[in-house]
Amino acid sequence: METATFAAGCFWGIEETFRTTPGVLSTQVGYTGGRTDAPSYEDVCGDATGHAEAVQVTFDPSIVSYGQLLDVFWENHDPTQRNRQGPDIGSQYRSAIFVHSPAQRQAAEASKAERQKRTPKTIATEIVDAVAFYPAEEYHQKYLMKRGMGSCHR
Repeated sequence: METATFAAGCFWGIEETFRTTPGVLSTQVGYTGGRTDAPSYEDVCGDATGHAEAVQVTFDPSIVSYGQLLDVFWENHDPTQRNRQGPDIGSQYRSAIFVHSPAQRQAAEASKAERQKRTPKTIATEIVDAVAFYPAEEYHQKYLMKRGMGSCHR
């Protein structure tokens, strides 16, 4: 098993996308990349802690590669928007890949460079080292699944 962490706007939709990807064993939404310990949803929504809403993915690399997860990430949000996705605005909604190893960094940077070749706008996605991940409150976990929704755009 390996771990990958992605931020792509509101964590509800991207969690559902990864949760239903073959080879993904589990997902957990939470907060990472900020300046304070154990932030709450209200803290993060205030856009003062520096955390991003993110999803942490545990996956079986014999079934799905990290590169394939990167493809899922790129295809399911607009990486050219800085500090927003759709109507959600603030640094907590930034596009970021939090890497857990040098191999993940190399793959993420190569994937971003390849994606940029096919994207007319500049990609704003950050690639940074993974730091402490704080699970979000229980009511955020598997939010769309619990409501019988496949996406936020229903």
